[in-house]
Amino acid sequence: MPRAFFRMKTFVATAENRQRDWYVVDAEGQTLGRLATQIADALRGKRKPTYTPHVDTGDFVVVVNAEKIRVTGDKLAQKTYWRHSGYPGGIKSRSLAEMLERRPEEVIRKAVKGMLPRNRLARRQLTKLKVYAGPEHPHEAQQPKPMEIQR
Repeated sequence: MPRAFFRMKTFVATAENRQRDWYVVDAEGQTLGRLATQIADALRGKRKPTYTPHVDTGDFVVVVNAEKIRVTGDKLAQKTYWRHSGYPGGIKSRSLAEMLERRPEEVIRKAVKGMLPRNRLARRQLTKLKVYAGPEHPHEAQQPKPMEIQR
């Protein structure tokens, strides 16, 4: 007696059937790395049951109060950010304390970028991250919901 073979359909998200939401995150008092991992997961769509690795199913994330994040240990003095102008001898460095003073948005953006894969899809997903130093943001029209952050 032959056995019947049942074929299961695999769901693949597409640009037409994905649903994108807007979330707002208050970074005040949050630890930088722990916050960045959860933001990266939301940008990639890993919090959804429809997650598909090769399709951008993630949500938009608005981060406010970026200047009030915390770090553990002595990272304010020891962690350095490097950049190069492209010219000989053009390497520059800044500590985390200097970065938080000058461009606090860039600290969170770089932390999240480091937790995304290195490919074209991740570069597109990073554009859905909106970071602001203070409590105000211009995305009220999208009606962002507060994102649950596990501590």
